[in-house]
Amino acid sequence: MNMSFLDKWRKRPRADHSVSLVESVRADPGSVIELLSECELLRAQAAAAGVELDDSVRSLEALDQLQPVWRDDLEVVPWLGNDAGLYLGTVLVRTVRGAVWQVRPNGQPVVRLESGREIDVVQAGHDWADVGAPELSQLYAEASES
Repeated sequence: MNMSFLDKWRKRPRADHSVSLVESVRADPGSVIELLSECELLRAQAAAAGVELDDSVRSLEALDQLQPVWRDDLEVVPWLGNDAGLYLGTVLVRTVRGAVWQVRPNGQPVVRLESGREIDVVQAGHDWADVGAPELSQLYAEASES
């Protein structure tokens, strides 16, 4: 996997000069989008439950139906929530016209809809992993109507 923005992070000539995620998105948006869509922990949990994550709305609905066995492991919940948010964002960006990844100055990835509305998908993923609400498919439906 060739991700040129990683080369910039590795080749820091001075300690005071770093490359932010914002700069990386500008320099190589395709690689950053690919990285954000990996969601390895979520994909492993879903596969173990027989759910294929194919970047479709149906896969969001299937995730909403999973038994939340991860809630018993307090170390897994934050990571899974992060992955769930990034996966929701991936589905939005790939299926909703005009939806794009944006990175806030603090480094937080969000999805910006054509209307200009920003969705903090990572926070939404954490809410879903923690308590199951709002459902990922519900968030998708609301965003796709905007």
